[in-house]
Amino acid sequence: MNIFIGNLPYKIQESELRELFEDYGELTSLKIITDKQTGQSKGFGFAEMPDRESALKALEDLNAAEIYGRNIVVKEAEEKPRNTSSSGGFKSGGYNKGGYNKTR
Repeated sequence: MNIFIGNLPYKIQESELRELFEDYGELTSLKIITDKQTGQSKGFGFAEMPDRESALKALEDLNAAEIYGRNIVVKEAEEKPRNTSSSGGFKSGGYNKGGYNKTR
């Protein structure tokens, strides 16, 4: 089960978060999302636990748990919606679209 972890304190380390979740069972992965330029935590992350029952117990016990003065949010991660547009968000003009018009 993929788990969303939100409202994380910026100073928490992945190792600390890993310890919290490993109390409930095996972790396949754990990642705190960071800003690419600064390396600073964005205040959320994801964990993956292969055993659904263990994951549900972690959700139940850890949601709203206080860590470094913040109540974290722990819930099942939602699937990221796929972009169905094939244009990549850029609308290009076709023949004679835009530019200046020679005929006045």
